[in-house]
Amino acid sequence: MSVEKGREITISVLKFNPRSKVSKPHYVDYKLEETPGMTLFIALMKIREEMDADLSFDFVCRAGICGSCGMVVNGKPALACRTLIANYPEGKLTLLPMPAFELIKDLSINTGKWMDDMSKKVESWIVSNGEETDISKMEERVDPDIADQTFELDRCIECGICVASCGTKLMRPDFIGPVGLNRVARFEVDPHDTRTAEDFYELIGDDDGIFGCMSLLACEDHCPKHLPLQNKIAYLRRKLVALR
Repeated sequence: MSVEKGREITISVLKFNPRSKVSKPHYVDYKLEETPGMTLFIALMKIREEMDADLSFDFVCRAGICGSCGMVVNGKPALACRTLIANYPEGKLTLLPMPAFELIKDLSINTGKWMDDMSKKVESWIVSNGEETDISKMEERVDPDIADQTFELDRCIECGICVASCGTKLMRPDFIGPVGLNRVARFEVDPHDTRTAEDFYELIGDDDGIFGCMSLLACEDHCPKHLPLQNKIAYLRRKLVALR
């Protein structure tokens, strides 16, 4: 029995090594046969194993959990492991590294450094006024609805896609981005955190924080975990604008 041959696809990658004195940004086209259920991650692995061992891109889990394989696909940030080749009927994909982050090489970027700096800027930890936790006692009870809200915001995988989608971030290099605002919203709703609205205003009450967002919705449109980013950003803005 004959097997139907898959269509030929073309993946065009912007290659550049900023650490090389001779490297210049340029596109390289790779042609390969599509297989059933092929994701962009699978295609890139095939390219690196069979065509170009020098191609750099990031991956860990291959299941849309780690957020490592974010890249710009035909102009839109996406996770390679969750991007089906079948969703591109023209059979042509153009790949670029996500903007706003330090470029390591080709499609590989340093999101960790940016996320660490953002985390420190918004003080991403529980503040309890110096009270020590007594582990011999039962934990403080939390209303189930509040717990659900906290867990919902904690689903962020810090892939950086919302940051790369953000028009404000591309214009304001110091903007903490949707992921930073989501982090603040997570601690604002957590009853274990004793910070007040005034405390959060000191962290994000400027144009590099909550008042810099232009509400273009790209962050929520492209978030692979479908977090309610715009609702939480709007909530924080309404709460903090009274303090201006």
